[in-house]
Amino acid sequence: MPMNLIAGLDVGTTKTCAVIGELVGEPPRQCVLKVRGVGQARTSGLRGDLVTNLEATTETIRQAMREAELMAGVTVDRVFAGIAGEHIEARHSMGVVAVTGDEITAGDVDRVHQVARAVAFAPDRDLLHAIPTDYRVDHQGGIKRALGMAATRLECDVYLITASATASANIRKAVSRAGYGVQELVLEPLASARAVLTEDEKEVGATMVGIGGCATDIAVYVDGRMRHVAVLPVGSDAVTADLVKGLGIPWAEAQKAKELYATAMAGMVDPQETVEMPGPGPGQVRNVARELIAHITEQRLDEILGLVRTDLDRLQLLDRLGAGIVLTGGGVALPGLVELAQQVFPTPVRLGVPGEGLSGLADSVGRPRFATAVGLAMHGLERFGETGEGASTFTSGVMSKVSAWLKEFF
Repeated sequence: MPMNLIAGLDVGTTKTCAVIGELVGEPPRQCVLKVRGVGQARTSGLRGDLVTNLEATTETIRQAMREAELMAGVTVDRVFAGIAGEHIEARHSMGVVAVTGDEITAGDVDRVHQVARAVAFAPDRDLLHAIPTDYRVDHQGGIKRALGMAATRLECDVYLITASATASANIRKAVSRAGYGVQELVLEPLASARAVLTEDEKEVGATMVGIGGCATDIAVYVDGRMRHVAVLPVGSDAVTADLVKGLGIPWAEAQKAKELYATAMAGMVDPQETVEMPGPGPGQVRNVARELIAHITEQRLDEILGLVRTDLDRLQLLDRLGAGIVLTGGGVALPGLVELAQQVFPTPVRLGVPGEGLSGLADSVGRPRFATAVGLAMHGLERFGETGEGASTFTSGVMSKVSAWLKEFF
């Protein structure tokens, strides 16, 4: 029997994650994502979120995808790939059209979206998303669904998100060289939010904060609509860099110290506890107070969370977050981070992990670092439900073996 498969690919600054899921049920409302395979590889060839070594990035993607395909027992030919970075830009655009009949039709809605998207972008910018945020019907605002309403005039506020054309092209090229097509490039904060925020949370107001290696993503939803997105150029790698300087140890040792001994709040550590660190000479060791590691970590994480709060304060969004802050991403694994964030934000804070709306090997992706990859696959599920396009069709037998053979050589 043929299967409709969706693959999400998150090429992160530290790790690359791939998730393959099968679409089960009748799209769009009764369709769920059955997780069949998960793959990971340490990322190479990226500086920040930009490709700097195409061959290394290609090999990273190939390793993660092959691991996911091996676990799933299937092969795919396309992926929904994530993109993020400082080059991301967002702006609002208003479209206005006259309603053609007595009531608003799907054609009228499509036209107002097209008018709002008809913005001149620089040649070096690619449009990723055009997200409707609000409709106005005959000057009456706050309309979520205008279809079928009696009106003579329809307006729509659309949130336009663009990326560097060069960054987009390099991700597509790396994925293509790994043997896969890019069905769609998706902004990573939107994907992460899709995986860890519930519809109820989006309705009452929630912010997804995704802490990665080199960046921190922000996605704000209020009244069920996207209200703000941002990418801050600092992430958990800054903690590692601080440990390198503060402890005088190599990067690899600092990364290990962060994973094994760091906490987000120094008050959680016994002041008398010490850990062994490399000494100044070969084979030498020295004892370092774990409280010092925690203190260095807390200072940097407090700064990152403070930058998030400043961004939300600037747009006066904090008071509208009834569901609070949801932390996710590979950089939120440190103990005490939720408690630290609770001191920074005057609103509830929780850890966000994928899980809702998933079946199959859902427990394999139930960690914050898989949020983006899972969200990309869930985005693909929704696209398939809307358009019937974007899925890889797998049929067991000769053709799948030929596909795998071709990928080995090309």
